[in-house]
Amino acid sequence: MWSCITDFFTYETTKSVVVKSWTIGIINRVVQLLIITYFVGWVFLHEKAYQSRDTAIESSVMTKVKGFVEMSDCELVLSQGASIFCIITKMITTENQIQGFCPEVRDCFEQSFYLKLLTGNCVPLNATHKSCEIQGWCPAEVDTIRTIPMPEVEDFTIFLKNSIRFPTFNYTKGNFLPTITQQYIKTCNYDKVKNTYCPIFRVGDVVAYAGQNFTNLANKGGVIGIKIGWMCDLDKSDDMCKPEYTFTRLDAMSQKNAVSPGYNFRFAKYYKMDNGTDYRTLIKAYAIRFDVLVNGNAGKFDMIPTLINMVAAFTSVGIGTVLCDIILLNFLKGAEQYKAKKFEERSGSEVGRSPPTLRLRRQEGWELESEWILFFLSLLFPCEFVAVSVQKTNSCR
Repeated sequence: MWSCITDFFTYETTKSVVVKSWTIGIINRVVQLLIITYFVGWVFLHEKAYQSRDTAIESSVMTKVKGFVEMSDCELVLSQGASIFCIITKMITTENQIQGFCPEVRDCFEQSFYLKLLTGNCVPLNATHKSCEIQGWCPAEVDTIRTIPMPEVEDFTIFLKNSIRFPTFNYTKGNFLPTITQQYIKTCNYDKVKNTYCPIFRVGDVVAYAGQNFTNLANKGGVIGIKIGWMCDLDKSDDMCKPEYTFTRLDAMSQKNAVSPGYNFRFAKYYKMDNGTDYRTLIKAYAIRFDVLVNGNAGKFDMIPTLINMVAAFTSVGIGTVLCDIILLNFLKGAEQYKAKKFEERSGSEVGRSPPTLRLRRQEGWELESEWILFFLSLLFPCEFVAVSVQKTNSCR
């Protein structure tokens, strides 16, 4: 019990042992060089750890779609100014529907059929078949008709106006760069090589940049993402903060699903006859939906993260010492001798008095420390300390 108490009230201090070994020396310097290279190259230069970051971007997107098509039933459905909009590419139309009773065109045993109001009667569907009678909008929709997508949609243009703000730095910017003029807007179309900052996009180009075939996409519909990325280094010029556009298909998994591929929806146009009877035109629309997604990351120099990462870098250099100690004390020849030199135990009575050799070593250590202090001071104040350092060197000799 007493030994446990005495072991608890002990003090450990570091003892330095100089080992003149090429193997240990090379390992130590290589590890230190790798650590310094990592912090300088990756942490500070690549990741810019000396900056504080703001990823809470505030964004506003306004859109316009323009295009012409020679088709009487062409429709363009979108919310003007919204970041999500649809362009219809194909439609199946059921005209002149009125409320009444009519035969259902589908099999009575289909699960979707039970969502309708049944009368319980079996009525003729055509000359050879009969079907269940329903109460609702008649005639019933036939959505198995094959229609051809509108190829003119490929030449429609999308106009994007994006404004962003990084609240941490109170920094605002828009995708209308100073080099964009009124004349340039009238003639430009976005191109990844020539016009990388033009805010007008051709639908066919957007679909191609997303890696999709326009004909297949227009036939079944789909969702395309237009991503606007703002990666800004606020330590540089304001002109260096520019948007980067990328494109992808967001519903890629629907291509592998045969149950409900693509993107479609229904809507109706309602009218009234002279006698007051309501009738409608039901439209099943296949469309390309565009989602405009904005993300950003801004950085600016800040002393706090700089100091934190510098301390982490200097501390990590000590990993080389730990690794070398492990190799020295466990894997090299003479490991036991190294352990005896490195680890030394002294009792309390020996702490008060030091042997002559220990006093001499301690005095030499103090002189060595004073030499290093004078060396660093001479770097800072060369004129004032050069004479003192020379005098000290002569006295040591």
